[in-house]
Amino acid sequence: MVLAAGMGTRMRPLTDRVPKPLVEVYGRALVDHVLDRVAEAGIGTAVVNVHHHADMLEGHLKGRQGPPRIVVSDERGALLETGGGVRKALPLLGPGPFLAINSDTIWIEGMRANLARLIEHFDPVRMDALLLLAPAALSIGYDGPGDFLMDTLGRLTRRGERLVAPFVFAGASILKPELFAGTPEGAFSLNRVFDRVAEAERLFGLRLDGVWMHVGTPEAIALAEEAIQRSSD
Repeated sequence: MVLAAGMGTRMRPLTDRVPKPLVEVYGRALVDHVLDRVAEAGIGTAVVNVHHHADMLEGHLKGRQGPPRIVVSDERGALLETGGGVRKALPLLGPGPFLAINSDTIWIEGMRANLARLIEHFDPVRMDALLLLAPAALSIGYDGPGDFLMDTLGRLTRRGERLVAPFVFAGASILKPELFAGTPEGAFSLNRVFDRVAEAERLFGLRLDGVWMHVGTPEAIALAEEAIQRSSD
């Protein structure tokens, strides 16, 4: 599930003309960086939700070569946020655990591809959700207080109010579809699901191997491109 329906408000004025997933970083649209990773992980079908400048994004997706199958989840009628978008798309995702990834999350890979690592690490017996996490202090373009603390077993707890946490959610996770039972119709955040799973001690994390880049504003694009250029030199 590629989450691509947001308004991209912080990326204005670029997103006045194009959807945020089509904003280019290092010569490629953000959504192409993500879908390339998905295809490299051997995932055959990607469900992509659309809302802001939906026609433009749909047209772009039709021109891609991979993954082999791209299905659009149409949210033109109402913006559903991350959780609501996943809930609406569940019939397209099948009965088993699935990857959910933000269309604006990019990283420089380390020794092994991170989506493959995430898939291999997911244990449905112990976990209801597995999140890819980046060290907050080492991420490009991120200056927030972090999101999660992780214990020695990989279980996650939320950062307390007015506290700092070492890890930030890197925008990719593996989720069980049953987590959305009892969630409301309409708009809600995936954080609502994460918090419930954390309370049950079934929310786990995997540290990203490489460098995560937070591309949330036009100014952050230059930082990300500089980091990518350095890694390729």
